Amino acid sequence: MTQQARDLSRRRLMFGGAALGAGALLTACTSNEASAPEGQTKVADASAAAPGKPVTIGFSAPAADHGWLAAITTNAKAQAGLYSDVTFKTVEAGADAPAQLAALRTLIAQKPDVIVLLPHDGKELNAFGLEAMKAGIPVVNLDRAFPDALAYRLQIKGDNYGMGVSAGKYIGEQMKAKGIANPIIGEIPGIDSLELTSERSAGFKAELATFGFTVARRIPAEFTADTGRVAASQLLQALPKIDAVWNHDDDQGIGVLAAITQANRSEFIMVGGAGSKAAIDAIGADNSVLKATVTYSPSMASSAITLARLIGQGKGMSDLVELQVPKEITLTSETITKENASTYSKLGF
Repeated sequence: MTQQARDLSRRRLMFGGAALGAGALLTACTSNEASAPEGQTKVADASAAAPGKPVTIGFSAPAADHGWLAAITTNAKAQAGLYSDVTFKTVEAGADAPAQLAALRTLIAQKPDVIVLLPHDGKELNAFGLEAMKAGIPVVNLDRAFPDALAYRLQIKGDNYGMGVSAGKYIGEQMKAKGIANPIIGEIPGIDSLELTSERSAGFKAELATFGFTVARRIPAEFTADTGRVAASQLLQALPKIDAVWNHDDDQGIGVLAAITQANRSEFIMVGGAGSKAAIDAIGADNSVLKATVTYSPSMASSAITLARLIGQGKGMSDLVELQVPKEITLTSETITKENASTYSKLGF
């Protein structure tokens, strides 16, 4: 990422990630609605929101029965259920991008007011975003980004580059504190074909470089426990000695930790990614190599529904001067360690 791009990213409207829960920062309100109550929740409070124009929100995300993707759908449904003026319609995402595209085209025919979409692959579903927008249906692009700005009315995602920076900073500082001048650092990313993976790795590489460090070996997985186990086994075999590892995803981290335990390796520290409850609890217990994780909160799904409602009603956000919802929102990535794990535990997915 160029310095100009980083400067642009910093100028974008930034919302807190896991620390604020699922959209708690979004008072979810227009200027005539009350603020959300104090406290951290997984859905933005809507109890004080005066009912407005009825809005039908179509939703699609890759299916999952656990973990981060499951939390995305759960949060979206829960948030929609808080609004009496929202009708929530879900379409199956199917096994891949073509299957999701076919299902989404049936959704267009139903003419919802807004579509909230987490695509299998942003590049492959970009054409659908363009199609829906041309049909007059605003699209809220969630997480996996469409490359064409005309393909979405709003894009809300985590700070993938920032995740890498946070992970790199924690590892760099730990290595310096331990007096390790030339650490052997491993990296286990997720699906390598996704742009978000490239962004995470780019941030990690750039931040490590500020300490004079580099990645010794990088072996991708696919965001699942099974692929995490395989990738970690390969990494451990390739590197007889390791000082630190960044695993991009806490779901695949289940398999990564299993492989580490099986190999009886404990000479290094590991940083996770996303902020699962299991990872946060393990960090708090401090009984494994996992010492930190960097957040990428599924709370964005709750915020996406809240913002889709406002878009459908032609409203803006009470804390902003502008009359419309912004075009792009990027969540911050925070670092969870033993010192703050108890605070974040209730927000883990």
